[in-house]
Amino acid sequence: MAVQRNTSGARTARGAGTGANGPSGGPARNDRSGKPRKRRISKKQQAIYRRRRIVAGTVLLLIIALIVFCVYSLGRGIGAVNTMIHHDEVYAISRDATPAPKKVSNVKDCSASDVTLQLSAASQSVPVGGSLDFTATIVHEGSGNCLVDGADSGRVLTITSGQETIYKSDVCPADSRLLLMAKGDKDVQKVTWNTNANATLAKCTDESGWAKVNAGTYVAQLSLKDHPKVKSDPVTFTVQ
Repeated sequence: MAVQRNTSGARTARGAGTGANGPSGGPARNDRSGKPRKRRISKKQQAIYRRRRIVAGTVLLLIIALIVFCVYSLGRGIGAVNTMIHHDEVYAISRDATPAPKKVSNVKDCSASDVTLQLSAASQSVPVGGSLDFTATIVHEGSGNCLVDGADSGRVLTITSGQETIYKSDVCPADSRLLLMAKGDKDVQKVTWNTNANATLAKCTDESGWAKVNAGTYVAQLSLKDHPKVKSDPVTFTVQ
């Protein structure tokens, strides 16, 4: 019986010793269920992690924005270069390729039997480098209605010196100005000539670059572009 008590006591002592080692040794890392305890993160460390995530997200957004900006700028740059390369072609088309006016009805074009042209000058002389105003009139004298283009490129002012043509108002295209003329109708417009020459130009250019004419005697006359035989009486004047 004494042996049994000693054995029981030894077991009890060993059990107690095991419980005492728990807080200072490895067994304390396990909870009562035998699973490892999760590591606790302090509030300071959590704040650091949050700041790192915010910084990383901000950097990522900046990189994406930079990529988008680079792609957009590259596209704009390519478009600008293409426009510069083809500028002359676009300019030529816009200045030279003015479409002809479309007929909106079955009314015929005015001819020599329908209209007459009249031209008068505000003065019989103009200084070199000055300007001279003309009054251009289209008069309908026919019996039926007809259409005529009353724009400067349709009702053309031509200025000559001897046998040389100096100026024509249709060198540069202009928007059409279709007029429906009936018997007795008149269209009166002022046309200004800035004593410059453009008849030798191959295409329309800016008027500021046109040469000024020299002093001399000049003749002005109106005509219809589509019917050149329809002309006004000539008007003679001098540049001095």
